[in-house]
Amino acid sequence: MAAAGMGFSTPASAVTEIQWWHAMSGQLGRQLEKLVADFNASQSDYRIVPSYKGNYTETVTAAVFAFRSKSQPAIVQVNEIATATMTAARGAIYPVYELMRDQHEAFSPSAYLPAVTGYYADANGNMLSFPFNASTPILYYNKNKFRDAGLDPNMPPKTWPEVGQDAKRLRDYGVSCGFTTSWPSWINVENFSAFHNLPLATRANGFGGLDAVLTFNNPLMVRHIGQLAEWQKNRMFDYSGRAQSAEPRFQNGECGIFLGSSATRADIVANSKFEVGYGMLPYWPDVEGAPQNSIIGGATLWVLRDRPREEYKGVAKFFAFLSRPEVQAAWHQNTGYLPITRAAFDLTRSQGFYDRTPGAAISIEQITLRPPTENSKGIRLGSFVLIRDAIEDELELAFAGKKSAQAALDSAVERGNRLLRQFERASPDR
Repeated sequence: MAAAGMGFSTPASAVTEIQWWHAMSGQLGRQLEKLVADFNASQSDYRIVPSYKGNYTETVTAAVFAFRSKSQPAIVQVNEIATATMTAARGAIYPVYELMRDQHEAFSPSAYLPAVTGYYADANGNMLSFPFNASTPILYYNKNKFRDAGLDPNMPPKTWPEVGQDAKRLRDYGVSCGFTTSWPSWINVENFSAFHNLPLATRANGFGGLDAVLTFNNPLMVRHIGQLAEWQKNRMFDYSGRAQSAEPRFQNGECGIFLGSSATRADIVANSKFEVGYGMLPYWPDVEGAPQNSIIGGATLWVLRDRPREEYKGVAKFFAFLSRPEVQAAWHQNTGYLPITRAAFDLTRSQGFYDRTPGAAISIEQITLRPPTENSKGIRLGSFVLIRDAIEDELELAFAGKKSAQAALDSAVERGNRLLRQFERASPDR
């Protein structure tokens, strides 16, 4: 037994296991596990071991506690709005550009779509985390209901006034909800600001420093939230709650128009018993420069420090595998997430996927509509998970008619700025 034990532990036969904690369940979780299985089968030195840890907040929280007890995974999936929080934890993270350089694996930010690299890079353009699942909100509509209401089923509403007109026609026809939205802050505050080239906060939405101040209580945002609240009165707009709670209402035909993540496209098509139409996010046509470009949501893969050196070699090889055009193209086509590299986008197009899959290209067209500006490359604000909660608290009061749009947005900004100052005081970069 001793000899066998010694023989089993020799480098030639040892497989290095690498823990990856993630937040993907259901169909997306199955696609993730397929990626892992394909990588594990492609070589014999490393074995990625994926572990589902709950939603994004639960996954990050688990990783933080594990790091404190020195039982952390090598890789953790973190949602985009926690980027500033992860960046501030300098002693805990191994920046991906350093990892790939140290392990001599090719890794160039120029290979990735600008809307992706901008969100996850430092001021010098160095990638801090590895882009994995990136999405952006788009417009979905029920073509059957459009036909029934006398609307053109091949003409999605492009502007907010058109959304209002179409929603009224749908309601007049008898549809119980004209339009609804998932992820209220992400779509109607964060992406709304980017699409109209307006700042969410000073200091380039936080990219320029920890002393950023929220400024989204501007006249256009007040007008927009005020209009939604007005439409809410007769259910031309009907608020459905936070996160993805609105999605089933569109799938079951209750709402004729839906604003939601591009990553839910496959799920919507699979669960809807009607023809689905697609469009870009609406914009207010009297705003100069609109539409600009939307920003991404989703998550990236962060590498945590204090793991054995051999694991980092495997992590770098896994990231190189994920970057391959054919791997990225398949992930994009099977999930609805954006193709994060130009090569994956070009390969998907050459394969005819966009020609035979209506709506699949809209998300890419929308995030690349114009070169990103300081207002539209993303958000780098500390404690943004909590700030988003504060925003949605206040939006709900406005939609319920309990506060004016101005009062709700003023309160959201005030609450958010308090959270930013707390984060700033606690930051080691201060």
